[in-house]
This record gives sequence, C-alpha cells and structure tokens, in this order.
Amino acid sequence: MFADLPLLSLVIWVPIVGGLLVLLVGSGSSGQNARVLSLLTALLTFALSLPLYSGFDNASAQMQFVELVPWIASFNVNYHLGVDGISMPLILLTSFTTVLVVIAGWDVIKFKPAQYMAAFLIMEGLMVGVFAALDAMLFYVFWEAMLIPMFIVIGVWGGDNRVYATLKFFLYTFLGSVFMLVALIYLYFQANSFSILDYHLLPLGLNVQIWIFLAFLLAFAVKVPMWPVHTWLPDAHVQAPTGGSVILAAIMLKLGAYGFLRFSLPITPDASHNLDWLMIGLSLIAVAYIGFVALVQQDMKKLIAYSSISHMGFVTLGLFIPWTIAESSGSFAGATMGMEGGVVQMISHGFVSGAMFLCVGVMYDRMHSRQIADYGGVVHVMPRFAAFMVLFAMANAGLPGTAGFVGEFMVILSAFKANFWIAFVAATTLILGAGYTLWMVKRVLFGEITNDKVATLQDINGREFLILSTLALAVLFFGLYPAPLLEVMDATVRHLVEHIAVSKVPLDAM
Repeated sequence: MFADLPLLSLVIWVPIVGGLLVLLVGSGSSGQNARVLSLLTALLTFALSLPLYSGFDNASAQMQFVELVPWIASFNVNYHLGVDGISMPLILLTSFTTVLVVIAGWDVIKFKPAQYMAAFLIMEGLMVGVFAALDAMLFYVFWEAMLIPMFIVIGVWGGDNRVYATLKFFLYTFLGSVFMLVALIYLYFQANSFSILDYHLLPLGLNVQIWIFLAFLLAFAVKVPMWPVHTWLPDAHVQAPTGGSVILAAIMLKLGAYGFLRFSLPITPDASHNLDWLMIGLSLIAVAYIGFVALVQQDMKKLIAYSSISHMGFVTLGLFIPWTIAESSGSFAGATMGMEGGVVQMISHGFVSGAMFLCVGVMYDRMHSRQIADYGGVVHVMPRFAAFMVLFAMANAGLPGTAGFVGEFMVILSAFKANFWIAFVAATTLILGAGYTLWMVKRVLFGEITNDKVATLQDINGREFLILSTLALAVLFFGLYPAPLLEVMDATVRHLVEHIAVSKVPLDAM
C-alpha cells in the first residue's frame, strides 16, 4: 500500500517545511497559531512514520523503503535513503518524541514560541535524515545541519550560562565531525562512490582500518558521549530548556551509537576487533565511574545527564562485545544478544530519559529551581505527578518489568559469555543506578515539606498528564513485551554480526 510513496522523504521534509511555515506564521496572536500548526505537523510526521513499521519486512536484512535520486552526478553523490531494523525504530522514536516536546512547550514557552517550535520541527527532519541516509555526503550534511537548531534552542531559550554551554556543545561535536569527514573523503577515493553500502564491502588493510576507525571514533564518541569527551553534556542539559534536554537525551545521544553501527563496525570490522578492548574499557568507565559521579550531584538535570552517560555505556558495551565472546567461545554465538541489547537500550533510554527530564521540567516550571535541596515532600501536594516520577525512576534504575531493564539485562547476559569481570563491572550499574535515582526521589518527593513554595504547588494538569501517561505506557509496554522491537531488528543485527565476522583485509596484505 505504501510501497510507491516516498515515505522517508515525507518524514524528513514534512517537519522541515512545516517548521519553515511556522516561522512564517510567527508569534502573532500570542503564538497560538504557531503552536497549533506545529502540533499538526508533528502529528502528521508521526502518522507518516508509522507505515515504516507496519510495512516493514522483519525477515529481511536488506534496506527497505529505498529512494535513490542523483544529486551531484559529477561526484557520484546521490539522494539515497533507506532503513533497516536498526534505523527504523529510531525514526519512530524521533517522530514520537517530537510530538511530546511540542505539547510540553505549549504553555511554558512564552518568548518567541513560533521560533521555538520551528527549531524542533526542523531538527526532527534533520535527525530522521541522519538515520535514513545511505549516501555518506548526505549523511554528513544532515549530521552537521542538525547542530544548528539545537545550538539556537540552547542559546536562545537556555539558562543563565547558556552561551558557554552552547559553544561547548557546538565545538565538541563539530570538531569531532571534521575527522569523520576526512575518513569519508578517503573512502570515496577508494570506492569512487559515497554509498555507505559500498563502503561496507570495500577491502581495507588493517592499518587503514585502524585510522578510519579512530576518525569515526572521534566523531561518534563525542555524540554518545563516551568518557572522557562527555563533559559537554551535563552543561548542555543544565542550560537547555526542557524540550532541548528531552531531544538531547532521547535522540541526539543515539546518533553516536548509530554511527558505530552504520559505519565503524561494518566498514572497519578488523579494526573494531583489534580495538575492542579500548571500546569495552571506555564503556565500563562510563557505566561505573560516571555512576559514582551521578551519586554526588545536587542538580536534578545534572544527575540525569550523568545517568544518561552511564546508560549509554551499556549501548557501546553491547555493540563491541561480540569479538570478546568469539575469543572466549570460539564463535560469534551469543554475540547477537549483546548487540540487540545495545539497540534495545538505545530505544528504552529514549523513553526513560525523556520522561525523567520532562518530570524535572514539570517541577522547574513551578519552582524555577533544579536543586534537590529546594524540594522535599512533593508527594503530599502532587500525588499524581509523584506516581509518574517514581515509575520513571524505577525504570531508570533498571527495574524488571520496565523498558529500562530489558536492554541492560541482555547486555549483561552477553557480557557473561565474554568475561565474568566485564559482566561484573557492567552489573554495578544496577546498584549505582538504584542508588543515585532513588536517593534523588527520596529527597525530592518524600519526607516533610520544608519549603513554603513546595506547599503551594499544584498537581499536574491535563496536558502534563497526557505526556507523562503516554510515556508511562511506552515504558511499561516495552518492559513487559519487547518482542515487537526485537522482531524488527533481529534479521538486521544477525546480518551485521555475520558481516563483521569476516575479515576485510585483502589476502595479499595478510
């Protein structure tokens, strides 16, 4: 039914065009027209993304919904789009989250609401473009362009120290991407093509693979972010408005991990094998060390930001554990579980971290403070809100039955197949995550009311209830029944594991 429609182009360009129309409408009539148009555009984009799931062939590992149109013929650059079982769920997560961000900012954003909404719509289209691009130059254009709307969101609607946070965010991510561009240009001259799928089949010597891998690592590690290039994230989260924090945590962090899956692993499998110790080590530092850093935070946004770094460590651990499994067992059996666990963690973290930042936003809108010490006893005046926040906190701590548990459990099981001590260190996040999350919840929600402002708080309204209840359903659904997510990615992940198991080093170079 949808095979003849350019669905991916629609999901990319409808929000971008809609965002430009919102800018034309402007903030007249107190921005109400802009808000309505933004919501309609976000809902239409989400509706257009749903056939990507319903029409997806779970049994195929090939790219689907492919679109190929010449763009710059003289350099063999094409407008080439397609999705597989890894990128398609991330596109749905992006379109779903954008709807919630638009609703969340409905009454809260008073200053230039049209420009605020437009920035998120344009950013949505650009992020979908990153997930759908099969041409390296098209990927790079989308990759760099999406920084601009986020730069504006933090710089215009951010906190008092927003200029510092914005510049730090932009410089970290932009400088890392320069190395990726160099690697892509080198690959172009080797393949005479910018097709990412051609790069997957390109034979490369080990030393060349290592240099390319390191170039990709500098770009993708910053975006994840991995230790030690993570320091931009807490600053960006603290200064960003609620919607900016939600998109950063739920979507933008996933772009780095997606880069490893689309570029590093299939293009440089031998280098990935040789440097798996580095990736596993950095991942474990993120899981354990950053968990301890989160324990001492007094700002709720900073705590959740560090929590995100720790949880994303699980993602990179799952992606680079296959070779350790192969070395310990003699085969790649069981490696699929770790990689699928990493992808599931990407999706579930999108729901859980987005929900946590929205909860902080609900309190900040009322109290204009993110400091844990300024709260206490919130459950007495906001019982409905407290119920949602406890649920999301439990999911953040990895409680079985919630989305936060599934991916982490799969990665830990896979790590046990590789090495007991890797699994042991990874499992410490279950203790640390419960520690810093529940410690925050205890001080914010429970106990006696010691602040007069807390005593006057009003419970969540209908708009806030709609957002939080939608996320609660998603967190519980994928926690209790992750099969719809696992089924769409299984063939793609298995194909990727089979691909990386074969060396790409030319025989005459061995």
